[in-house]
Amino acid sequence: MSSREELKIIIMREALTVKKLAAMLQEKTGRRYTQRSLQNKISLSSLNFDEMEEIADLLGYTIKIEKK
Repeated sequence: MSSREELKIIIMREALTVKKLAAMLQEKTGRRYTQRSLQNKISLSSLNFDEMEEIADLLGYTIKIEKK
C-alpha cells in the first residue's frame, strides 16, 4: 500500500478533513499549510518523510520501517 493510500485511510479513520489536518499541521509546525496545498501533496504523493512523520506524530501514529 502506498503512503498516499495509508494517509487517506488514517484521515478517514480519525474522522478528519484535509482542511482540519492542514490547520493542525500549521499550528504544530508554524509552516503554512492550506487544504489545497496538503491535498495536492497527498494526491501527487509528494509529502516528504519529515511531513509524514509530523502527521503520524500529530495523530498518534508511528512510522515503522522493517527489513523484509
